[in-house]
Amino acid sequence: MYDQIREENLFVLLYGVVTAMSAIASCYLLFRRANAIAPDITPPARLRQWTAAFFASIALNHLWYSPIMFLTSSEDIQTIDLIGGLLDCMTIIPLAIVVLLTMLQDRKRPLWPVALMVAPLVAGGVVSVANRSYVLLPWMYVYFLLMGIGFIIYMVCALRQYGHWLRDNYADLEHKEVWQGFVVLAIIFLVFGTYTYIYEGTAYIYALLAGFAVLICYLLWRVETLSDLSSLQSQSLPATAAATPEDEDKGLSQAARDNIGVLLQKHCIDSQLYLQHDLNVAQLAKAIGTNRFYLSQYFSAQGITYNAYINNLRIDHFKNLYRLALAEGRSFTAQQLAGESGYHSYSTFRLAFKQRMGQNVREWMHETTPNSQD
Repeated sequence: MYDQIREENLFVLLYGVVTAMSAIASCYLLFRRANAIAPDITPPARLRQWTAAFFASIALNHLWYSPIMFLTSSEDIQTIDLIGGLLDCMTIIPLAIVVLLTMLQDRKRPLWPVALMVAPLVAGGVVSVANRSYVLLPWMYVYFLLMGIGFIIYMVCALRQYGHWLRDNYADLEHKEVWQGFVVLAIIFLVFGTYTYIYEGTAYIYALLAGFAVLICYLLWRVETLSDLSSLQSQSLPATAAATPEDEDKGLSQAARDNIGVLLQKHCIDSQLYLQHDLNVAQLAKAIGTNRFYLSQYFSAQGITYNAYINNLRIDHFKNLYRLALAEGRSFTAQQLAGESGYHSYSTFRLAFKQRMGQNVREWMHETTPNSQD
């Protein structure tokens, strides 16, 4: 197969292009401070660094396999192929897992379990290189498949937890959710896994190169359009008593809940603080003179999330603006009113509105008045 494909100019061209793409993407993430893809977004620095390392591993992957293009001995080609597989197990596979874990910003997860996960693959690769044999590869493939299934299960649970954390701490979820990215990346890695198992014919070599190109473009876009949420953990709290373990066990008293309700009415509802874009729970807690723990306990006791609380206020504001505009005979659009109601994105508003009202914006407006505008 190598003898056939290395003589094709298209393969050599694609091989060089993907190598250059990965190297350029790695240098861009490492050395460019500004965000060229989404200038108004500050992505997580830690995610940028790990993704740059992943892109660098792709470029190196193409370099350490490149001698195969010039070798004629089948034994030498097999040796390079086995060494390349070992290096892949030591770099590309663990770095891909680390990138996915780093996208979750609810807490800083330890990365040492990743080394334990790939250790059997590395050990199998070392033995295969030492023996210059593919005998262990079927067992390595089975382990890789089981490892992938286990990691997917873990990520599904972690993404659910991450989604709850987002809704407990942020009013605006745009540029913060990552489950879509995980689905896309999982599909791409599944294609790679299929290639690894089949490993037959030149078509799969081209599919692998195309997959790498798509992966580089998508992952670069995903990283640069993901907001850095680390500021929530570093924001200073107001000078109020911190929550004690006893407080956590017994929860908020009714008097404390009533007090927080009064503070929210005064400093959030009456002042229309909820209209502030990207308002998070720490900022709201500071504004009303409490801390995140007590405020989160308050929302939990009310049976809602922070995200739902802010969205309810914003949607009520939108409805009031709509009725006022109709009464005054002013021209308007739903997009304009959504922006005035605290929504940076109209698509986010439409989703929140439908979840709250059980119908889309257009239906509600037409039910409210037959002559409404959209």
